[in-house]
Amino acid sequence: MMSATNKKSETPSSDAEKRRINAKSNIERLDSTESNDLEQPLLEASSSSNSPTSDSSSNGSGSTTSSNISKGAIQNVKEEVVKNGLVIGACVFYSFCSVSMVLANKSLASSYNHLIEGDLNILLVVIQAIVAVLAVELCKALKWVEYPSFSMATAKEWAPVNICFCLMLFTGMASLQYNSVPMVTVFKNLTNICTCAGDWWFFGNVPERLVILAFGIMLAGAMAAAWKDITISVTGFFWMMLNCLTSAGYVLYMKFATKSVKLSKFGMVFYNNLLCMVFLLPVAAYMGQVKVFFSTEAIHTTDYFGKNFFAGLVGFLLNFASLNCVSLAGATTYAIIGSLNKIPLAVFGYFIFDSIITNDTWFFIAVSMCGGFLYSYAKLKTATSRKDVSGKK
Repeated sequence: MMSATNKKSETPSSDAEKRRINAKSNIERLDSTESNDLEQPLLEASSSSNSPTSDSSSNGSGSTTSSNISKGAIQNVKEEVVKNGLVIGACVFYSFCSVSMVLANKSLASSYNHLIEGDLNILLVVIQAIVAVLAVELCKALKWVEYPSFSMATAKEWAPVNICFCLMLFTGMASLQYNSVPMVTVFKNLTNICTCAGDWWFFGNVPERLVILAFGIMLAGAMAAAWKDITISVTGFFWMMLNCLTSAGYVLYMKFATKSVKLSKFGMVFYNNLLCMVFLLPVAAYMGQVKVFFSTEAIHTTDYFGKNFFAGLVGFLLNFASLNCVSLAGATTYAIIGSLNKIPLAVFGYFIFDSIITNDTWFFIAVSMCGGFLYSYAKLKTATSRKDVSGKK
């Protein structure tokens, strides 16, 4: 009886204990739920407070990217401006030196040719080459320029440039002997076309349509100006075509040499003039020009030697300017500038040497200026289109 009673008394207590445990667990669940409910707004508030930071971070990265892009674009513009400035400077410097060289030689010819039996054209080139070699060597001694000492291997690499120059010189003299000056001017414009064709064939520089049109305008102007004097013989045509080919070959090989021969521009000036002396001095001696020079005492004056020395210094600068122009602007542009140099030469000749400018010459000058402006516009348009394409990339 006692055991049964005890069992009955234990059962209610165990039930109460179960209810107490269940109630406690329910309270804990309620507390946990309330805690989660309270934490959720806090998390949302925290995330919302952090979201401007993330937005600003993303905006910051975006602004950094755009800043980098704008800096890159500005850098590209600066590089393009510097490059175009160097090209324009090289062309202007070459034109100045070329015109100065022709004026110096014309001054020599007008002052002393009447005292000389024959001519000293080849010997004058040799004298001016000697002055140029002395000038560049002096600059090297003063540490103004740097280039390696003489090397036979380098001289052999550069020799074809001088061979083309000598051939251009001789064929030019022969063409003047068998053709009138207006006809030579016409063929000089054909030389520009040969140079442009060689630039496309050997270096892949495809000419623009406007460039071809500019060549056509300049050639038509030269032919119109020379229309009254268009007379040509088979011999004259032969020498003139040879002069066109050798002149174009000289410019094109000079472009190749400036890229392939590992020399500074002043090193090229040194070899160019040194080899010019070696090639042309024997020719001048063979033609009797050395003998004429020493036997003509009337030209042994300070003025004559001073003008030759000045012409040699200008030749030194012209050598550098030519190499620099071909290297930066290209063979075709170099040839075009050579043709356009006839415009300031005609004007300076009129004022300095009282040269007569005929109506035909004025017409040729006007047409040449139109062709030159069109060529400049074509090159500027090409440079702008290339810059736009690179900017899009």
